[in-house]
Order: sequence, then structure tokens, then C-alpha cells
Amino acid sequence: MKYLLLIYGNQEKWNAIPPEVWSAAVAEQEAWNARYRATGELLGAYGLGDADTAKLVLRRDGAPVVTDGPYLETKEYLASLYLLEVASAERAREIAADMPWADESPVELWPILHESPGN
Repeated sequence: MKYLLLIYGNQEKWNAIPPEVWSAAVAEQEAWNARYRATGELLGAYGLGDADTAKLVLRRDGAPVVTDGPYLETKEYLASLYLLEVASAERAREIAADMPWADESPVELWPILHESPGN
């Protein structure tokens, strides 16, 4: 079973973390990444750009129309995503709860219901 873990944040939150704490938090996250890559359960870990770098792309009359994003008007935005492949929903919940940020912010856990046959 594959699952997507989502972490949210915002620039205000990141800026409020002192540099020495930020360095330790990044190291702790990298250790988490390495631990679950080693078990084969973490397929990918991706940090996203700040919300002011996101774009919305639509097609009008066959041509792309690009505007600033993100789509949702919220205080927090999608900051990181992780792709898991695990034996059970229970295991996915265990891994999500082990995420270093989980004691401060919730981790969204989404089951992946299907994927393209070419993957």
C-alpha cells in the first residue's frame, strides 16, 4: 500500500525557528528519511518551494495562462511531501507519528488508491 504524508507550514513559522534549532531539526528529519529509506518504506521525500514561488497554470484557447499561486487562500501551505510504500495502514500511521515535526504540527496521511500502470 502506498501513502502520501503531507507537512504544512509558512514562512512566518520557519522564520521563528532559531538557526541552531533549525539545523538540529533538519538533521533529525534527515535521520528519519534515512531510517525509512533503509527499510524500503520511504520512496521519496520532497521539500517544496515557498508559497510565493507556486504558480497556477490553466489553458485558455489552447495556450497556457500562468498566475501566482497557490490555489488555496490559507495561512499555511504545503511545504513537504513524502511517499511511502508499507504493508498496512497501521504501519503508515506509525511512520507518520514518528515524523520529527509531528509533535508540533499534524502530518496528513493520504492513502494512494491507484497509480498509473506505467509506474
